[in-house]
Amino acid sequence: MAAKKVLALLVLTIFQLLPMLGNKLDDGKHERVQQRVEQRSLETTRLLQEHEWSSLDWGALVFAALQQWQCWAIADLFFRLCWWLWKRSRQPDSSDDEESSSSSSTGLEEEGSGEDSDDEGHPLMTRTFAKRIWWSVQSMAYGRQVVEELVGDLLAVFQERLSNSFFPVLQPAIGVGSTFEGWSPCGHDAVYRLLVPLKPPHGHAFRLELGTAGQMLAKNCVRVELECTCTRDQRVEDMPCFLHHPEEALQRNLESTLLSTFCTGFYLDAQKIARWFQNLVISAWGEMPQSRHYSMEVLPSSRSCKLRLTNASGRSLLVEVVFGVQRGDSDIFLSSQAAEDTFTPSTTWAETYAVAEVKFFRRMARQAPRDTLYLNCLQLCASILVSAGFSSYTWKTDVMHLLNTLPLSSWNRWDFMIRLQDIMGYLHGCLEEKRLDHFFFGNENMPEDIILPAASRAAEPINLFQCLVQDPAAHAKALRELEELQDRLTRLQGFGV
Repeated sequence: MAAKKVLALLVLTIFQLLPMLGNKLDDGKHERVQQRVEQRSLETTRLLQEHEWSSLDWGALVFAALQQWQCWAIADLFFRLCWWLWKRSRQPDSSDDEESSSSSSTGLEEEGSGEDSDDEGHPLMTRTFAKRIWWSVQSMAYGRQVVEELVGDLLAVFQERLSNSFFPVLQPAIGVGSTFEGWSPCGHDAVYRLLVPLKPPHGHAFRLELGTAGQMLAKNCVRVELECTCTRDQRVEDMPCFLHHPEEALQRNLESTLLSTFCTGFYLDAQKIARWFQNLVISAWGEMPQSRHYSMEVLPSSRSCKLRLTNASGRSLLVEVVFGVQRGDSDIFLSSQAAEDTFTPSTTWAETYAVAEVKFFRRMARQAPRDTLYLNCLQLCASILVSAGFSSYTWKTDVMHLLNTLPLSSWNRWDFMIRLQDIMGYLHGCLEEKRLDHFFFGNENMPEDIILPAASRAAEPINLFQCLVQDPAAHAKALRELEELQDRLTRLQGFGV
């Protein structure tokens, strides 16, 4: 029923716009076209509200529409019509301007517009998703730039304020997660996540107490210890050693702020770090140049700093700053972020491979030919097919294994549907075996520029499907849902879309 209503709205919009077509759009006609589009948008919103669709998973709705190939045909016609109208309304008068504009177009614009001469031979599904994801990629690129500048400016202010103190030393932020890897399961509602590494202040050291190797929910802790600063190369002018001269420090009213404020016992407390950082952001916001363009709201979060930035037009960016302690010189960190569905003590830090994952996708981007669509495949699986019960991290791990196996040149436009079948086929084999290996444990084909601890390289791979081994009913359900997805994909390909 939902798919039929979406189909009807598309048809109605196209027929409303057809009378406006002509050899050239003047300003009046262009304005009327915009009014018609806005009217259709308002009617769509009203229809959604009447049927209480506000909380509906749009990924599930669109995937339901996938079962009707007519919806895709009309959707493609609609996208082409809107593109033609916009292009005609902005068509330059001189051939020189047109040539200049054409020569300055980027590869993404060529792929997203669908106007290339060779694009007509691509399946409709490939073209439609390429256009849709192109807009998402542009939006995320702009969001990344805004967020990186903001967090960088905030950290610069904090570092100046906290110099010569015994607070945790904040390092430059590292963008992590899907938005910094080039895709997002949430589209315009993407969360821009950054990891801020923490270093100990002078006279202190972090000692990592790691749980059992190879366990995703291992209990990892960061113990804070005092270090000797008596030697000349370690001594700070006019600063006693906390370890060997505690009486002198007490007489001068000096204490280890790190231990007294940010620890529970001798262990670094993720919740205390998060509250401290949130207060820093609130106190410094007025000094930020971004405060003239955005309103800022600190959202509730016990183990990270979540921000909502809203501009004058009402559009928002969601930012989350998490904190991490690096494992040696590797790309692995202990992170303040924890699973939302499980209780985690405030002194327990989860091991995260997010920095290594970003490095992997950046490496792929450097090596991939211009028109590869592996991110399109991942975005499709994570945003729409995730409604079938498979997490976005499952699809991401699936695609990472295939990227490490298949040539990057094979992820081109022409093989888009074949690669989707490969992704589902690989996952189907993992489901049958009840085993999907974590990408970074015991992987012999790991790229050399990704630095892992020796224990992780030598460890037995973690089975992300271990829960299915212990739950036969969940395993049967997952296998059945994936087979249904594969059947739908086969039917779509049979319609030539």
